[in-house]
This record gives sequence, structure tokens and C-alpha cells, in this order.
Amino acid sequence: MLECTSFTKLDCRIVGHQRSLASVQLLLRLTVLASLLPRTVSAQGGHHSSDVFEIGAQAIGVVTHESPAIHGRALTEGYLTQPMIMGQLDPWGSLLSLKGTLNFEGATIKRGELNAGIYGEGYIDRRHPHTYLHEMVLTSERRFGGDGTSGVSITVGKGFAPFGTDDPMARPFEKYPINHHLAQILERAVAIGALRAGSWIFEGGAFNGDEPTSPGDTPNRNRYWDSWSGRVTFVPWPQGEFQTSYARVKSPENPDGGGADQRKQSASIRLEDAQHSGYALLEWAHTGDYVGSTRSFAYTSLLAETWARYDRLNGALRIERTERPDEQRLVDVFRTQVPATDLSIAGRSRWTIITARAAVSLVNNRAISFEPFAELARARVSPILRPSGFDPRQFYGSDRMWSVSVGARLAFGMSHMRMGRYGAAVAGKPEGGMSGMKMEDM
Repeated sequence: MLECTSFTKLDCRIVGHQRSLASVQLLLRLTVLASLLPRTVSAQGGHHSSDVFEIGAQAIGVVTHESPAIHGRALTEGYLTQPMIMGQLDPWGSLLSLKGTLNFEGATIKRGELNAGIYGEGYIDRRHPHTYLHEMVLTSERRFGGDGTSGVSITVGKGFAPFGTDDPMARPFEKYPINHHLAQILERAVAIGALRAGSWIFEGGAFNGDEPTSPGDTPNRNRYWDSWSGRVTFVPWPQGEFQTSYARVKSPENPDGGGADQRKQSASIRLEDAQHSGYALLEWAHTGDYVGSTRSFAYTSLLAETWARYDRLNGALRIERTERPDEQRLVDVFRTQVPATDLSIAGRSRWTIITARAAVSLVNNRAISFEPFAELARARVSPILRPSGFDPRQFYGSDRMWSVSVGARLAFGMSHMRMGRYGAAVAGKPEGGMSGMKMEDM
């Protein structure tokens, strides 16, 4: 855990799991060392020019007002959220690359960030902080074919399992969709193989099933490779992606094993314009909880979002309809029991949320970007089963809620890329440097 006794003096120290600490220290040392190298150097004997090392950082300052948030009361809170350092080292081009992301939300949003409807990792109606070592993967890739589109790759490390859609952190909205734990599998020890043949991309991976239990947590070694997933993507043209994926996750909510397993499905369509000035995403996700071969609970999500940019202005709209478990809450009403049990689930609810975003890029170049924004969300919640042990109207004070967030995103250096794919599985045609589309080109 990263403890800060004084944010004004940046008096911080990292404590907690030794393996997590060692990994964080390694990435920080590589960052410092590589930052001393020239910005652009020649790779592969000087035949192709690419950045051997790229580094970037970002953070979002935001104030959120929710009404009602709990028991008819409105809450207004401020955060420094998504503070990250990202880096990629490509000493031999795509033949061997190291990608890492440090996330310091464990220090800045330890109590969680107000986000009505969201749940996961012991938090409810607050988004949980991610682990300090969010991502560190080593990828070896070989491209072939006349245009270099086809290829194969192997990826190992800690990162995203080949399942679902892009991580919300690399999408326009500051507030996460509440289907995050239905639509992505992240922060796992992964071993992934990927093959691209023309317009088709095939991925398969093994990973540990257990979710993190704290920002300083690392995957349990005795759970390595007990879960698996596969994803197939069809790219009929450079701006179109059709994906479907399936996963078997062993006891995700109980780190010692023995809890309910999950069977997860995902399908999506993603389209964008040729100028990379806008995109549209339609996503379906389904998760079933299983004890042996018997299904105990099931949750489904349908999400549509779009984003467009004109000059310095950009805007986005997201419509989401997601089912979630309503677990019994602790003394802190924004926390739930970990590991959860069937008895701790008091009911199920369906959330329909419409979120709109507007932003302006005041500064946007390779060195720095600064983007103030505002987001407005309207949520409606209703119980799926009646009678239910959880009454949304009684708990929140209403079955309809408003949320307003105002803030700014500040980023330095390397742009934040799309997150969730590695090597040959990156849908865009490789052009050197970091794979994937930049945040400003979403």
C-alpha cells in the first residue's frame, strides 16, 4: 500500500506485499534508466525508425456530486483519480517488448470513488482502486505477410486476459460503466498466445482466477493458470471490429479457492471513422455464477457508447443497462463482505444509466495535454426479484439518481493507448512504436 501522510509534501512510502513492491520498484528503475536514453533511436539495425522507449503519465482531478447517494442524502466529493505512469520498452522492435503501467489509486481513492451502481472487489456504489502494479507484460511478436498485418505473438506477465472489450480507463468517460467486472478480466497473471491471419484474430490465454483483494495484492501463485479464456475478432476493414469471447474463471471472489466459479461471455461491435475522430461501441456481456455444474446467479449487461471530436471540442454519450448482485453491506455501507457467499447476496437489481460528457482540449501535443470536462449521468434502479432483501428506493431514498462530475485530465509524454490486447491481437495495423490507438484518436 502507498501511504501518504501529507499530500502537500508528497510524503509517501510504499508498504505491503513484497512481490508487488519489488515489481513496482523494477518498473520505476526502468523508467528512470530509459528516460535518460534519446527520445528516438533506430531499431533493427537502423532499417526502421521507432521509439525504443516511451513513457507517459496522467492524472484526473474531479469533483462528483450524487443525489441521492444514500438514505436520501446527497454527497459531494473530490478525488485525484487514475494517477498513472505508463511505459513501453522495445529494444528489438516487436520481437521483444516490455509494457508496464503503475496505478496509484490505492493512495488517492483508497475509500473508493462515488460511482452509483458499480460493484466489485468488496466495494459497492464506489469504484475500487486498482492495484499499484496494474500491468507489466513481456511480448514477443512476429509479423508476416506482404503488408505485415498477419502475425503471431506470445505474452506473459500481469495484465488483461483475452476477454471482452477495451478497459474503461482507456475510453473517454471518467466514470466507469457498472459492467466493468462483467465485461473485462484484468490484473491477472497471464500467458497469452495470439494469431492474426488476415482479417481474423484468435487469442487464447490462461490466468489466475482470483481477483485482487487490495491495491498491494498480487496474484496467488497457487492459483496460477487455473482459469482460461479465448477471444475471436473479425476486422473486415481497419475501422471495424467484431469480437466474441468466452471465459471460465475459477473462484474469482475467494482468493483461497472453493468459491463459486464464473462462466463469462462477451460480444461487441466497434466502428470508427477513417479520420479517428469518432467511434461507436455496442457491447453485450453475460456472467453466470456456478457451483459445480449448477448455476446459482446470472447477470447480463447491454451497453452502447459513442464519442466524437471536432477541433478542440469532443463529446460522448453512453447508455447502459446492467444487472448486478446486491450484497449485504458492512458498517461502511459502501463496502461488502469478501469473499462473498450465496447468503450474502440479498437481491439483484437492474440499473439503467445514461451518461453524457463534454470536454475541450486546451493543450494537446506530444509533450502535454490538458482537457477539462463535465459529465452528467441519470440512473434508474429496480429490483429484478420480488420480494427482495434489498429495496433500492428505501436504501437510496429514490429509485432515480443524478450524478454530476466536473474535472480535468492532465497527461504528459506518451499518449494513453487502448488497453486489453497485446501483440498480434492489436487490431490496428502496426506502424512502429506503441501498438493501439491513442486516447485522443478514440
